[in-house]
Amino acid sequence: MRILVTGGAGYIGSATVRRLLGGPHTPIVLDTLEHGHRPSIEGARLVVGDVRDVALVRGLLVDEGIEAVIHFAALKAVDESMTDPIRYLGTNVGGTLALLEAMNGSDARDIVFSSTCAVYGTPAQLPVRETAPLAPENPYGATKQIAEDLLRWSQAGGIRAIALRYFNAAGAAPGGHHGEDWTAAANLIPLVLRVALGRSPTLRIFGTDYPTPDGTAVRDYVHVDDLADAHVLALEHLVGGGTTGVLNLGTGRGTSVSEIVDLARSVTGRPIATENAPRRPGDPAAIWADTSLANDRLGWTARHDLRAIVESAWAWHSRHPDGYAQHAGDGRGGAEGEADGSR
Repeated sequence: MRILVTGGAGYIGSATVRRLLGGPHTPIVLDTLEHGHRPSIEGARLVVGDVRDVALVRGLLVDEGIEAVIHFAALKAVDESMTDPIRYLGTNVGGTLALLEAMNGSDARDIVFSSTCAVYGTPAQLPVRETAPLAPENPYGATKQIAEDLLRWSQAGGIRAIALRYFNAAGAAPGGHHGEDWTAAANLIPLVLRVALGRSPTLRIFGTDYPTPDGTAVRDYVHVDDLADAHVLALEHLVGGGTTGVLNLGTGRGTSVSEIVDLARSVTGRPIATENAPRRPGDPAAIWADTSLANDRLGWTARHDLRAIVESAWAWHSRHPDGYAQHAGDGRGGAEGEADGSR
């Protein structure tokens, strides 16, 4: 099956592309490379362009014989979305709307969407289920909720979609060859490991007075390769005529910021200095997933535990402290079949 993967040179997108390359499918990647990296998807065809370019996307769907879509392309930093919500609406909502417009009239009718647990805000009950009320506390989460609505409304026109609400993606590929480039990463585990490697002096812990056992925020950390597996399973489920809807992807376990720091000290054998800072606007106190629906519908469950996540991330970051810049030039050069996206 020929699959268009928007944002496929990013962290989770590239893990999914590598998973697709290892099976019977052919991914075609569309990415602006603003946050993506060519070396992360070696062997895949890359078109450099913006998902909001309807003519470009429509042309790709037709010319490449695309049969289905996995849609990652989006901005994802919660704190940035609080200060620049218009940009997040334009990219995350506008990109999804443009993609759906391009899919209209094409043979590609199935789409797997990269959503987020941020749509729940701070849930009233834990673990959170897909039926929980949606109450995003930041513009990032709100844009993903709107995009989910667009997908649901598009079903009247023949679009079939699964939105995967995953929790905190973390970890790296086995062997430390691919991982999250921390030059622009705002996720906790890369920030902790930056301190372990001496690239940052301290880790700022935003909020130590949450209503959690140790006062720090609690999240559900799921390995990026487990997420990649889920995207492929969801796509195959859809194409096979399976149920549309939304699915949580997580481990079903919550871990606090302080617990992550302690585990990172154990894995790396290095001191990791921390400093306390006020809570950040838009951050919920605690959230972790009920994943029973993904287990039932896709036969999916997270295979990696938290130590494996931190160990794999440490292998990647310690071997590539400059991220993909160590692979080639500035980290954005060299992929098979690259094109500039002009049409």
